[in-house]
Amino acid sequence: MPKKIIERFMPKPETLRNHKHLQMFGKLLHKPNLWALNRRSAPMAFAVGLFVAWIPMPFQMVFAAALAIIFNCNLPIAVALVWVTNPVTMPFMFYAAYLFGAKLLSHPPQEFTFQASWQWIEASLSTIGPPFLLGCLAFAIIFATVGYFVVHNLWKYSILFKWKRKKRQY
Repeated sequence: MPKKIIERFMPKPETLRNHKHLQMFGKLLHKPNLWALNRRSAPMAFAVGLFVAWIPMPFQMVFAAALAIIFNCNLPIAVALVWVTNPVTMPFMFYAAYLFGAKLLSHPPQEFTFQASWQWIEASLSTIGPPFLLGCLAFAIIFATVGYFVVHNLWKYSILFKWKRKKRQY
């Protein structure tokens, strides 16, 4: 399983416990399953991280950490996966979410040019906001579900592969 690969890239628990934005969770960060990498915590962490990655909000890492605590899954994976949406990928992902939401609502996609201003955001909430938010929610659910089952099945098949290999050795 890619467990060893994931462990290589995971930050140390102390690093995340001491992160200035995560200190608000206090002793909740001391739950052992938040740092465990096993067949139960990893798939759920992928689901949490991918779900939050599609939610257009500031401080996604804090929201992912809160959900990881609630669902008792691997916190470093959940927090790291929100970086799927980064300044490079965000425009493409959110435009795809807008197009998908417009298709779900049977609205023709409107042409717009993005402006980094509060006035533009307020004006756009009534026009492109509903399809965009619906598309983000739909993609969040889809990617979280797919991510969960892909990691769950990869973990399951890697265990079966190890058992078969051990059987052959004896």
